[in-house]
Amino acid sequence: MQLYHHPYSLDSQKVRLALEERNIDYTSYHVNPITGKNMDPSFFRMNPTAKLPVFQNGGHVIFNTIEIILYIERIALVSSGSGIIKQSSKKVVEWMYKIQEWNPKFFTISHIPEKYYIYVSKFIRRVVIARMSEAPELATAYHTKLKEAYETEEKLRDPQVLQRSEQHLIKLLDEVEIQLEETLYLAEDEFTLADVMLVPILARLTLLGLENDYICCRPKLAAYWALVQQRPSYKHVIGKHFGGWRRRKTLLKTWCIVRMRCMLKRF
Repeated sequence: MQLYHHPYSLDSQKVRLALEERNIDYTSYHVNPITGKNMDPSFFRMNPTAKLPVFQNGGHVIFNTIEIILYIERIALVSSGSGIIKQSSKKVVEWMYKIQEWNPKFFTISHIPEKYYIYVSKFIRRVVIARMSEAPELATAYHTKLKEAYETEEKLRDPQVLQRSEQHLIKLLDEVEIQLEETLYLAEDEFTLADVMLVPILARLTLLGLENDYICCRPKLAAYWALVQQRPSYKHVIGKHFGGWRRRKTLLKTWCIVRMRCMLKRF
């Protein structure tokens, strides 16, 4: 089994948490979307949306995050064979879909200095154009990605788009706070796949320096956040890359790669 992912990708974090929690062995392949590696023809042929993560098991390739996680659960159920691992309840699955409905893209970008986003966005467009010349048979799919890039920049100028994204997030976190009045973890008193979906969102808010605004102001959520950060899966998947000084190292490395390739015009 192979997983194409990257530490920056929120959906990749969700899938990796599921793999770690279910003790599933897999081969890891880093595909950095900020440096445009997801636009390479080899990856693009496998997944024309260029989105991460991608899970491959033999000839079976899955792009949808929830489908990947539920597939991982089925593998774990078959592998355990002893009833130690139970199938997710209806409530857990409902929370999974509810959490996945929130798209973090516009919210995340809106909290990044505009000059950095514009610089990377321009770089990615140049990467797409360069890859288009390398693989003309994929030109239509690459044109679609270019169109998406321009549409994203246009939407970011619309305050209503950003407002709707934030309101959706607030509504979700308020519902989580209410649920945590009843259970230790989200949905149940045990860590489930619903938590796998939620934890990366809290990690993203913390990475953006918004922990006080969205997490600490909700007592139950704050206690939950402190609890889940102690899990080995969190430390391996997220804390390893974004804890303390590692956060600067992770981000600086990527920024240097982008700057160097721009200077050398190697897209």
